Amino acid sequence: MVFDPGHADFHGSFTEDGQPNLLLKYLQRQSPEVLTRIARSVSPEIRQIISQNVQGLVGGLPSEDFNVQIATDRDNLAGLLASAMMTGYFLRQMEQRMELEMSLDDLV
Repeated sequence: MVFDPGHADFHGSFTEDGQPNLLLKYLQRQSPEVLTRIARSVSPEIRQIISQNVQGLVGGLPSEDFNVQIATDRDNLAGLLASAMMTGYFLRQMEQRMELEMSLDDLV
């Protein structure tokens, strides 16, 4: 599943101060292929960390042993998704930094 910024009911059209959300407008101009390519470029390590983070936020009961159902409202779900996205961006930046440092260590 890939983030769909073009969805008509997307809740983040404006910032808290009432200004247009420029990032959302930028994302809406991107083709689905670009968004899919970016989503697929995330490493398995980042996916695992985000998955563990989200499981920690909503509860870590194993689905194979429990019939877990979670109910929330739109704002809380949006907050959870925003948190997961920000975690992903942060982790990708840290991963790139680690790779750069490892490359520099190899040169020394």
